[in-house]
Amino acid sequence: MNGTAPMPLPAFVYDALPMRVVFGNGSLDRLPEEIDRLGLRRVLVLCTPEQQNLAGQAAELIGPRAAGTLAQARMHVPVETVADAAAEAERLDADGYLAVGGGSTIGLGKALALKFGAPVVAVPTTYAGSEMTPIWGLTENAQKRTGRDPAVLPRSVVYDPDLTLTLPPEVSATSGLNALAHAVEALYAPDGSPVIAAMAEQGVRDLAAALPALVADPRDRGARAAALQGAWLCGACLGATTMGLHHKLCHALGGTLDLPHAQTHAVVLPHVAAFNLPAAPQAEAALSRALDTDDPSAALAALADTVGAPRRLSQLGVSAADLPRIVEAVLANPYSNPRPVGRADLEQLLTGAL
Repeated sequence: MNGTAPMPLPAFVYDALPMRVVFGNGSLDRLPEEIDRLGLRRVLVLCTPEQQNLAGQAAELIGPRAAGTLAQARMHVPVETVADAAAEAERLDADGYLAVGGGSTIGLGKALALKFGAPVVAVPTTYAGSEMTPIWGLTENAQKRTGRDPAVLPRSVVYDPDLTLTLPPEVSATSGLNALAHAVEALYAPDGSPVIAAMAEQGVRDLAAALPALVADPRDRGARAAALQGAWLCGACLGATTMGLHHKLCHALGGTLDLPHAQTHAVVLPHVAAFNLPAAPQAEAALSRALDTDDPSAALAALADTVGAPRRLSQLGVSAADLPRIVEAVLANPYSNPRPVGRADLEQLLTGAL
C-alpha cells in the first residue's frame, strides 16, 4: 500500500457528562414533561427582575409543580443573593429549581444545587453556556471563586431559539463571543480530546456565521437557532475541560471590579488568543478552519467589530489604576495554560486590552 503512515494520536481521557438536551423552536412547551421526568413536585422558579414575564410563563406551564418564583438573580452570583434564595427554597420546601434566563440565573440555580443537592432544569435565553457545565461560581468581598461539582450540572436543558428572538443585538453579540471563548480555551486545554476538539470547532463555526446575521436581523430564526446550537457546543466544551488564562482574567476582572460578564469576555478574547495560539498550533489550526482565516486572533477581533461588541476595557469603566489588582489576583492562584504567564505578560496583555 502506498502513502504515508498516519500521525500518532496523543493519549487522552474523555469523561462524558450526562447532558439531556431538548432543542428546537417551541421547546418551552415540553417543560412540563421534563419536570415530570425528574419527579419534581415543588419547583422554585428563578430569574432576574428583567425576566419575570418569561419566568411567569414557565411557571404557568408547569402549573401546580411551581412552588414559587424568585426574581433576584444577579451577575457573578453574590453570596448574599444565594443566602436569600436558599432561605426562600427552604421556606417553600423546594425539591428542584427551574432557572429561566442567562448565566446569572443558571449560576444561582447551581449555587442552590450545590447547597441542597436538588436538581436544576435550565431554560437558557442567552448564549452563555453555563447550563452545560458542572462549574459553579460565587462572589464574596469582590472575589470570585469557582469550582466543579457534578451536583450542579443541570439535569435537563430546554433550548428554545424562539426565546432568544427578543434578545437585543448588543446582548446577543457579547453573549455569543462569551460562548466562543469557551471553545477557544477548550481547544488548547490540557485535558482536551478529539470529541471536544470537534465540538469546539463546530461551535465556533456556528457562532461566527450566526452572530453577524442575527445582529443584522434579530428576528432571523435560522441565525438564532444556529447561535444557540453553537452556544450549546461551546458550553459543553467548557464543562469538559480545564479553564486557562482567558477565564482566569475574566473572573478576576468581573469579580474584583463587578464588570459585566459577557462584555468582559468579548474584550479579552482576541488579546488572550493572540498571546496563547502561537504556543498551541493544533488549536490555531482548528480555529483557522472554523473562521476561514490564516490569523484567528485577528478574525476574532474583526468579528467583535462586525457585531458591535466593546473592544476595550476602558469602555467597561476600567482604568489603568485598576490593573495592578487584577494582575495580583491572577497570579495568586495557579492555572493551566499553553504557555507560561508572568507578571510582565499580564501587564502587557491588560494594558493592550485597556
